Amino acid sequence: MLLGFDIGGTKCAVIIGNSTRDEQIDIMDKIVVPTSKPVDEMIEFLFDSAESLMQQNKIFIQDISGIGISCGGPLNSKRGVILSPPNLVGWDNVNIVQLTQKRFGIKTLLQNDANACAIAEWKYGAAKGYDNVIFLTFGTGMGAGLILDGRLYSGKTDLAGEIGHLRLADSGPVGFGKAGSFEGFCSGGGIAQLAQMKVRQQLQMGKKVSFCHSLDDLPNLTAKIVAEAAYAGDEVAIDIYETCGFYLGRGLSLLIDILNPEIIVMGSIYGRAQLLLEASMRNQIKQEALSDSYEACIITSAALGENIGDIAALSLAKIVS
Repeated sequence: MLLGFDIGGTKCAVIIGNSTRDEQIDIMDKIVVPTSKPVDEMIEFLFDSAESLMQQNKIFIQDISGIGISCGGPLNSKRGVILSPPNLVGWDNVNIVQLTQKRFGIKTLLQNDANACAIAEWKYGAAKGYDNVIFLTFGTGMGAGLILDGRLYSGKTDLAGEIGHLRLADSGPVGFGKAGSFEGFCSGGGIAQLAQMKVRQQLQMGKKVSFCHSLDDLPNLTAKIVAEAAYAGDEVAIDIYETCGFYLGRGLSLLIDILNPEIIVMGSIYGRAQLLLEASMRNQIKQEALSDSYEACIITSAALGENIGDIAALSLAKIVS
């Protein structure tokens, strides 16, 4: 049996799973909770939730062979420490592996969520069978997991793949503490910021916006609300996602030119809004990337879908089991 923790900026999940005979991972049960408590309370709550989940499924601690923790970066997987992720306020130098092993007495592996998802898609999903893979989280934040020549590449200080920090424009939405960054334009929070900027312009010019009726509603805008409006035909919403797609294409072009991957897999928002992003994204890649590299690269959504975070955490548990 495997135990996983998926720690995100908006929600966390505790997952119990099992490795099957055909080298797949099955999710048995899980609990999802909002990331709404101070760090110490949140960790204790996650541990308590794991024990409750095991009890509900009549699983004993000795049945668990490994624990995996997937968390937004930056972090140091070698030391098992979370290092102040921008989407996890207060999670500063948290020695999560030590805390977990002390509580459960089971070997534990920590990886940033992009690396964990890259491993999951490489072992069990869309990138299975490929040796050069880039996985992009494209959720609350934007990070990349890199499989190069058949191995996870994490860099000297475990910070390889922090592409959200790349600046794609001199100004723009803020992500990873930097205006105009990849994460600023291509993340849930970034799309919400883009929406606030573009909708404010429309409302101040006296124009109506179907998904936001007043300036007071601006703080409530989300990537999901905008996507639903775009699919319904709202021109402002479509423009927001086309802008996101434009910068997504620019960011992917850099990765394609530098790393020459066989496949790029994107999770979360890309899977749900691919039709809204695809045209502007690919138009930019065709303009910016080396044609031979682009033509050799598959770009697709995560095969593990909405379960990718769960499978990612369990994949880490499988490695240390």
